[in-house]
Amino acid sequence: QAQLVESGGGWVQPGGTLNLSCVASGFSLNFENYPMYWFRQRPGMARELVAGIRRSTVGNSRTDYADSVRGRFTISRDDAKKVVYLQMGDLKPEDTGVYYCRATQLWGQGTQVLVAS
Repeated sequence: QAQLVESGGGWVQPGGTLNLSCVASGFSLNFENYPMYWFRQRPGMARELVAGIRRSTVGNSRTDYADSVRGRFTISRDDAKKVVYLQMGDLKPEDTGVYYCRATQLWGQGTQVLVAS
């Protein structure tokens, strides 16, 4: 059974950094074939796409970011380990929320991020 497990959330002061991980298991195809995404749900708001990563036609990875995090967050993946990362820098209070990993229609359980003084 396919599964995604996020980790790395926690409390950080504004301007700080956090690194999230998402470990995948039980996928029927090679993990490298799956586009992977990070979403978040901020308090009182709908879940939103933060970043995505997928293979490009030339073999490397293509990444996309929400405007609100571009330049501060970096998504990457290690296909051999079946892990997707989200490096978050210059964190702001408005980045507070639950961060979820997604592949196709499968979601992880989420990891909480709190940015506060």
